[in-house]
Amino acid sequence: MSRNEGFTLIELLVVITIIGILSTMVLVSMTGVRTKARDAKRESDIRQIMLAMELDFSDDELYSQYTVDEWKKADSQIPKASGKYLSPIPRDPKGEAYNWVENSSGITGCSTQHYCVFAEMEEPSTTPGNTIYFAGSEKGTTKLNLASPPDSCPCW
Repeated sequence: MSRNEGFTLIELLVVITIIGILSTMVLVSMTGVRTKARDAKRESDIRQIMLAMELDFSDDELYSQYTVDEWKKADSQIPKASGKYLSPIPRDPKGEAYNWVENSSGITGCSTQHYCVFAEMEEPSTTPGNTIYFAGSEKGTTKLNLASPPDSCPCW
């Protein structure tokens, strides 16, 4: 009577298939978690930027003014001159600068008394054609459900 020890090829294939199915299910369920984590980071960063802008305002009752190009620089800081409150300004989890409505020219209604910074969220909008934005300004922070990005001050 010979006794074979070990597993048959069929048993191994069944186990490998089950492990593959389980790992696929886990990876698919992780996609939503990662999206929510990136959106939570965006909200946290916008709140940090807003706090730094308010600290900047408390120095001389003026917000630092930035053009869009100045804001997008990797070494941008708040306040613009010294960066003592936030240096460098945080960037979106995808690596790009957060969106800034220019407050240096007056064209957008923004000035040393106003600003608007916002992030495009990955959270889907319930309104077709709209996008969810998380915005910060001198009014605070809020989620906006808009067809186009904010382009004036205040953001809402």
